[in-house]
Amino acid sequence: MPTLILVRHGRSTANTSGLLAGWTPGVALDERGTAQAAALPGRLEGIPIAEIVTSPLQRCQETMRPLLEARGLEAHSDDRIGECHYGDWSGRKLAELADEPLMEVVQAHPSAAAFPGGESMRAMATRAAEAVREWNARVERDHGADAVYLMCSHGDIIKSLVADALGLHLDLFQRISVEPCSITAIRYTRLRPFLVRLGDTGDLSSLAPPERAPSEGSGPGAGGDDGHATVGGGAGAP
Repeated sequence: MPTLILVRHGRSTANTSGLLAGWTPGVALDERGTAQAAALPGRLEGIPIAEIVTSPLQRCQETMRPLLEARGLEAHSDDRIGECHYGDWSGRKLAELADEPLMEVVQAHPSAAAFPGGESMRAMATRAAEAVREWNARVERDHGADAVYLMCSHGDIIKSLVADALGLHLDLFQRISVEPCSITAIRYTRLRPFLVRLGDTGDLSSLAPPERAPSEGSGPGAGGDDGHATVGGGAGAP
């Protein structure tokens, strides 16, 4: 079965503004995200890519543009790997959403979380996993069992696919971190998937302790010091 390369879109204007973008139109890459996208062809040089599938959202389309131009390929768009439908939460500040009672459920029990006017995280994870299984079969049929293909998607989608590959309950997926334009790879086989890369940016600077005043304490990590994950994936290392 094929190997799937998952690329999270580059850093977006919503990431740096602290907004939960969801399917809000017009969310583009910021200057750093554009540079991240431009570096992708070099990072993936030497890896044959049979197909490229992308979320229909602008920030993913922009992330893939340099790679598509370099490879002379056209992308397939698949709504099923589009961002979670956050409904009434879309476009709101994450800092403001932190006090919503639902946020505690999103953090600790995401399989029970459903966004008002949107979808449940369980539904999001299910549609993404179904998309991958269908694309696995299609890519193997058209390009052979050793083929490699790529999907460009979003933080929560990629985290849910990693959890699925590892056999983790969705309630544990907030323990996974994927930064903007990071590369995650899953090799699928008849018996089980193998996670062979996770959130690889080639930059280890995010592992360093954050700079803070002495009174603020310490403790590096993908989430905040309270252990909360950033819904939507966050902006990555500063």
